[in-house]
Amino acid sequence: MNAPPGRPNFVTAQHVAERAGVSRSAVSRAFTPGASIASETREKVMRAAEELGYQVNDLARGLLANRSRLVGMVVTGMEVGFRAHLTAALSKALIARGSIPLLINTGRTEEEMAAAQRILFGHRAEAIVVLSGSPPASFIDIARRNGQPIIVIGRSEPDADHVQIDNDGAAREAARLFVRRGFSRLAVAGSLSRTPNLLERERAFADEARRAGAHVAVVHGRDSTYAGGVDTGEVLFSAEGVQAVFCVNDLMALGLIDHARRVGLAVPGDVAVIGFDDLPEAAWRNYELTTFRQDPAAMALAAVELLERRQADPACAPARSKLTAPLVVRTSFSPA
Repeated sequence: MNAPPGRPNFVTAQHVAERAGVSRSAVSRAFTPGASIASETREKVMRAAEELGYQVNDLARGLLANRSRLVGMVVTGMEVGFRAHLTAALSKALIARGSIPLLINTGRTEEEMAAAQRILFGHRAEAIVVLSGSPPASFIDIARRNGQPIIVIGRSEPDADHVQIDNDGAAREAARLFVRRGFSRLAVAGSLSRTPNLLERERAFADEARRAGAHVAVVHGRDSTYAGGVDTGEVLFSAEGVQAVFCVNDLMALGLIDHARRVGLAVPGDVAVIGFDDLPEAAWRNYELTTFRQDPAAMALAAVELLERRQADPACAPARSKLTAPLVVRTSFSPA
């Protein structure tokens, strides 16, 4: 059972067959649900497999059946903010389903994206889930040409299934809540990355606030990160007047709050803040951020349900699963 030098010493079905004193096909039948095999033979196989530490090569079996069970997860900046939690939740949901998550971090340069495309489309994934608005449309175009089912989260693409958050409704609710508290000088902290989710929140908040007669300043950070929140705080708090700020995500809200305090402003005494995501850090005592909650587990479950639907009926019309984002009230802003 020795492998060639430099090669992994994997236990194979042939090794199990030799230990059990049965044929290679008997080992295959023993691990195939519903296959015909004598109970005594199956017991021999299972005992030998346990002794050797044998595990079925599901990937090879799937490739032989022309079903890889791989599901590509395409994401840019998976380590940042809410995307990290969504990536973790989706990979967990796929594993529970029996799928094999293939995580593709696209990178940002042309070379990184080209390498990511080669890996993704060279492994015959059963489906592709795009987790953010950052990966370029070329990933989706190639998947479509290869006949792979596509599920997008937080963006809109033709001929794809969608998981969406009610960004519009939540952002408009934020504007109405501020106005009802008597605030008339509002701001929205957006990002130059201008991904679909963030842009939708920014536009909906500004539109609703202006409809209510409030003045709205729209300021963009360099990115939708903590540093981007600091950027927007530097602009907004360089002059007096802003009473309340809606941040398009929590990371930006945390950066903005820290900058407000650095320049002597109290939150919420001098300026109220609402975020979006409900990251674990939003509940930290130093922030106590009021925010709209995205539930990564619920979003992952919705994506898996769409995948199941698509595999059951490949010709069915594209579907959309839209989830709400309820308000979580903490001390950075209270509606009452």
